[in-house]
Amino acid sequence: MNLTLRQAVPANISVLPTLIDASVRGLQAADYTPAQIEGALQSVYGVDSQLIADGTYYVVEAGPEPIIVGCGGWSKRKTLFGGDRWAGREDSLLNPQHDAAKIRAFFVHPNWVRRGIGSLILEACERAAAAAGFTRLEMGATLTGVPLYRARGYVALENLEVPLKNGESLAVVRMEKQLGAQNRVHDRGP
Repeated sequence: MNLTLRQAVPANISVLPTLIDASVRGLQAADYTPAQIEGALQSVYGVDSQLIADGTYYVVEAGPEPIIVGCGGWSKRKTLFGGDRWAGREDSLLNPQHDAAKIRAFFVHPNWVRRGIGSLILEACERAAAAAGFTRLEMGATLTGVPLYRARGYVALENLEVPLKNGESLAVVRMEKQLGAQNRVHDRGP
């Protein structure tokens, strides 16, 4: 299996919604009702073009004729979750000295789960955030994603209920991870 991780580019914006839709419908059905899934796809989930513009969003391609099978990223902005259409966005910059970088918008195609794609993206995000000076990461994890993040050292801080436009709410778990010394980039002084 040949997987390639790379930064997402604006040209990917047109294909990511299909991946996101397939991921949500195929992987979250055990954790959320059909109404919650529909509401989340209409108002929360989706492409966050700011992450792509910031160079902090990644895609994983597979196959001889590369297709995108996973995506995810990190953010140096205050928004905890949500794509371009999410009304709760806050795009002001974080301060690595005291803020946590945000792990954001992870989606893997259901035909490609359990192949290390989520972990591959997460490791790239952690390294990049550490290189940018962050020592802490946090996210709003879906119930479906919690086991992966827990296995990768994230701890639950609080349960949230995200209101959706269709009157439903989406349970998410705010999680955090302290970056260890192995993730930090050290300045090499004279």
